[in-house]
Amino acid sequence: MSFMDKAKDFLDKHDEQVDQALEKVGDEVDKRTGHKHTAQIDKAVDEAQKRTGSGDTQP
Repeated sequence: MSFMDKAKDFLDKHDEQVDQALEKVGDEVDKRTGHKHTAQIDKAVDEAQKRTGSGDTQP
């Protein structure tokens, strides 16, 4: 099993935790940029959550 296969397997098994981590990172980036790019950051987080794991994403 390649590294990429292992990474995908991890993301699939831990989708909820990955989605939560992405949300926290997005919130921190938004805070550090003075909330000037909130819509773009939210869109990027949503897209990342769709592409990681096979479970449900966070709202």
